[in-house]
Amino acid sequence: MCGSRLVVGLGNPGAQYRDTRHNLGFCVADRAAAGCSASFDREKHDGLWAEGMHAGRRVYLLKPLTFMNLSGGSVAKAARSKGVAAEDILVIADDVNLPLGSVRFRAGGGAGGHNGLKSVIERLGTNAFHRVRLGVGGGETPGGELTGHVLGRFRPEERAAVDAMLDDAAAAVLLWVEQGIEAAMSRHNRRPGAEEG
Repeated sequence: MCGSRLVVGLGNPGAQYRDTRHNLGFCVADRAAAGCSASFDREKHDGLWAEGMHAGRRVYLLKPLTFMNLSGGSVAKAARSKGVAAEDILVIADDVNLPLGSVRFRAGGGAGGHNGLKSVIERLGTNAFHRVRLGVGGGETPGGELTGHVLGRFRPEERAAVDAMLDDAAAAVLLWVEQGIEAAMSRHNRRPGAEEG
C-alpha cells in the first residue's frame, strides 16, 4: 500500500458559518470524503474526522473545529498522531486573491494573508505542506470589509460557478491523493472555463 495522505478542509464550525465563502474548505472535504467512501462520522484531533481509501492509499480527512485562526493545532495533532509528513498533507482554503471559480494547487509557500494557513504553518513548524486554493474573489475589497466578504454567502447568480468549482476541487483532491502535487498542478492550475489541451 502507498503512503497515507491527510486532506484538511479549513472552515469555521457552527450553523452561522455554513455556506460562507470562508467555509469552502469544509465543502470540498465533504465531497472528497465521498470519493474515498468515507464520512465525517466522529470527532478526533479537535475536528471532524474521516478515514477512507483511494487508489490504494489510506486517506485521512479532517475539518478542524477550532475556528479558522486556530486550525493549525488540529492539523498538527492529526499529522503527529498518524505519522503523516508535511509533503503528504493537503490543506484546502478559500482565496480572495483568485477570481471566483478558480482552483489552484501549490507546493509550499506562505500564508498569502490567510489566517488559517498561517496557523497551520506555525503549528506544523513548516510551510512544506501542499495547498489547494479556491477562488472567492474580493481581493480588491478594502481591509475592513474583507472579513464581511469571506464570512458572507454567495449570491444566487454565483451558485453555479461555486458548485462547478467544488466539483472540480474535489476531483483535484482525489487526483492529488493518487498522483501527487505535480499532476494536480498540471491539470488544475488554469483559469476557470479555460479549455483543456
